[in-house]
Amino acid sequence: MSERRDANTSPLRGEVAPEAREGVGSATSPNAALPPHPSLTADPPPQGEGGRWPHLSGLMQDGAHILPIRVYYEDTDFSARVYHASYLRFMERGRTELLRAVEVAQSDLHADMDGLAFVVRKMSIDFLGGAVMDDVLTIVTRPKEMRGASMTLGQEVRRGDEVLVTADVMVAAVRGGRAVRIPDELRAALTPPQA
Repeated sequence: MSERRDANTSPLRGEVAPEAREGVGSATSPNAALPPHPSLTADPPPQGEGGRWPHLSGLMQDGAHILPIRVYYEDTDFSARVYHASYLRFMERGRTELLRAVEVAQSDLHADMDGLAFVVRKMSIDFLGGAVMDDVLTIVTRPKEMRGASMTLGQEVRRGDEVLVTADVMVAAVRGGRAVRIPDELRAALTPPQA
């Protein structure tokens, strides 16, 4: 069934509002020139909080990292809901961007510290609700506990105020397949604030 829409009707989920299309081209000038892509006219934007697109890395708020993620078709299963493994990828991005927010890139850790990497050691996850295509989710990542070679992070996947998934994730620092102490600078940056 098709729904007739007019200019005064707000866009449905996933649609682009007419005012957002202005300047992209029109029926009178289908070949209107688009502005050049930024990557063709300037150096690539820096990563992280100080970059040209800092919103791509989320932000720190009250001791937690907040990362917005839109649900795409590829994230869903045959039921049109987000596939359970997609939430694991979303939370992995949240953990990566938490490190970036404290000015640590995992690729730099690996290169500068003789192959230091973080691996998931243990995860406890609770699926409370389901997201669908085009939902905008928020991945909340909060350091909970720091030990010698491991740390536990609390994570939530939210849709607005609704919590869809909660997880406690223990990650271990490893080098050459063996557990190693988390570097002091990183430990200080990620230690949860004292209540």
